[in-house]
Amino acid sequence: MIRQIRQVLQGQKVIEGAGVHLRRVFGFNTPELFDPFLLLDDFRSTNREDFIKGFPWHPHRGIETITYVLQGDVEHGDSLGNKGVISSGDVQWMTAGGGIIHQEMPKGDENGELQGFQLWANLPAVSKMMPPRYRGITSDDIPQVKKDNGLMIRIIAGEVEGVKGPADDIIIDPEYLDCTVPPQTDFSYSTKRGYTVFIYCIGGMGRVNDTEVADGNLVLFDDGDEVVVQSGYVPLRFLFCSGRPIEEPIAWRGPIVMNTEAELELAFSELQNQTFIKKQ
Repeated sequence: MIRQIRQVLQGQKVIEGAGVHLRRVFGFNTPELFDPFLLLDDFRSTNREDFIKGFPWHPHRGIETITYVLQGDVEHGDSLGNKGVISSGDVQWMTAGGGIIHQEMPKGDENGELQGFQLWANLPAVSKMMPPRYRGITSDDIPQVKKDNGLMIRIIAGEVEGVKGPADDIIIDPEYLDCTVPPQTDFSYSTKRGYTVFIYCIGGMGRVNDTEVADGNLVLFDDGDEVVVQSGYVPLRFLFCSGRPIEEPIAWRGPIVMNTEAELELAFSELQNQTFIKKQ
């Protein structure tokens, strides 16, 4: 059964961190709609002033953050001692678990351009307080499948035609693909029943079922066995995401996502008391 469209979103402009201008595609209301995903931010910009103030030191607990940089550099550091640069084509997959403090400072490229996305994935109650984990995935680590019709798929997480992405052993069993469909070409992809599935268009235009889509459109699907997308007269590029829903209560305040308000209060109390970071 082909998955039908549940909702099409465009996103809204917001300012986060120390003054970063970005587009929040989802993450405002009804987080259950995208379960197990919580938020998707699009921080593409050709103006350095939109992002240079960055995201100084801040905490996370109870979630995973996945940063995918298409162009430019993002400097980072965290309380585990990791530090470095996320460069063009790289992915940072960070599991906050019981608590991590980190910073992300976008620098862009030599022309002042930055292109990237950050996705938040929830953790189930049993894993909320797991030890934090950091994975730096370079562009060269991400395999690509190219089909005879010119379709190209970069596999960050999941498996396509026997080729596995480097982000494995993830609790929500995700797929995260960067797909480029040549002009006037069909893309059909099998999906797991009961899993949440969406695509976010990041270039070109095309159609999903009978609905036109273009750069900046997110399509959330109903349940089914297959997603079908057709490109238009120009290539269509999109991020494909799927994951197993957690189906638990969500208590969310800023960078911390737990199951109850009491757990949130404890987290922020520990921040004030400097007991937030747990010894491993």
